[in-house]
Amino acid sequence: MTLNELRYIVTLAQEQHFGKAAERCYVSQPTLSIAVKKLEEELGIALFERSKTRVQATPLGEKIVTQAQLVLEQAAAIKDIAKSGKDQLSSPLHVGAIFTIGPYLFPHFIPELQRIAPNMPLYVEEGYTATLRQRLRKGELDVIIVSLPFTEADVVTQTLYDEPFVVLMPKDHPLAAFDVIDTPQLHEYNVLLLGEGHCFRDQILDACPALQASADPKAGHIRTASKGSSLETLRHMVASGLGITILPYSAAEATRYADDLLVCRPFAEPAPRRTVAMAWRASYPRFKAIDALRASINQCHLLGND
Repeated sequence: MTLNELRYIVTLAQEQHFGKAAERCYVSQPTLSIAVKKLEEELGIALFERSKTRVQATPLGEKIVTQAQLVLEQAAAIKDIAKSGKDQLSSPLHVGAIFTIGPYLFPHFIPELQRIAPNMPLYVEEGYTATLRQRLRKGELDVIIVSLPFTEADVVTQTLYDEPFVVLMPKDHPLAAFDVIDTPQLHEYNVLLLGEGHCFRDQILDACPALQASADPKAGHIRTASKGSSLETLRHMVASGLGITILPYSAAEATRYADDLLVCRPFAEPAPRRTVAMAWRASYPRFKAIDALRASINQCHLLGND
């Protein structure tokens, strides 16, 4: 039994597909299949039920996969302890952020982090909250930057800043005549949102009940939910005249269009907003690296973290 074999069965249980699991583990499908079969023979049980369409863990296999996940987390903790004996600001730091934060925060804090910790290489990636959560638990990421609420056992969460939402619209849109926007005004217009599965979409719908109501076709209002996977997609759709959208302040400020094309307006108080936080494993020993990351983000002077 090896750590690689345990990593294979955990990934296979998550993906329920040999090809996808092999791709995530950076091995060929035959390599992963042989390793799983070898482990099943060693344990004398079937870990997975196999069919033409998917692979599913057996009841006993689910228990073993859960234990394998714990073993992998402990193995990652051993590596963390070893790293802590070295210069905490010289080893690479792996940071993940959700899609609606990373593109707008990374360009600001990376130069600051290079100034604070010039010898600490930085690996960054973007993903959904659920994916980042898994990679943090497995030790593949050291720190993740997410939007609250976020809870996870044995993970420390610390607030970084609050960020208000704003309405992005064409310059000639009727709402552009207002200095601030009341949320009930939105249900009169075509509001573009991210597709299902994005936490930012859920935050908007929670903060703007008028949009929840207009999702009902019988309400007589039109609202389009974009299947786009990024805030940039929404920005382009607004620029093309398809409607208006709601963005976090940092994304609205990062416009690539001429000033005479798009404008943004704040919400009337109490304005909808999100709380951005960083999270790391409680066992992670490189506290100086965490402090350096936090300091670099605080130096960005983003709205709400001054």
